[in-house]
Amino acid sequence: MASQLYDVAPIDPATFLVVPLALFVAAFAACCLPALRATRVDPLVALRSE
Repeated sequence: MASQLYDVAPIDPATFLVVPLALFVAAFAACCLPALRATRVDPLVALRSE
């Protein structure tokens, strides 16, 4: 993999920490933002719209 990545060592702790952290933040935002928006909707209004 070192031959495919420019200027990244095979054992690069910054890369192994930043990439999973960025993926976690993206997944957390993708899950929590719609959930927070859904909690603000009145249940009766949501049921009547369907």
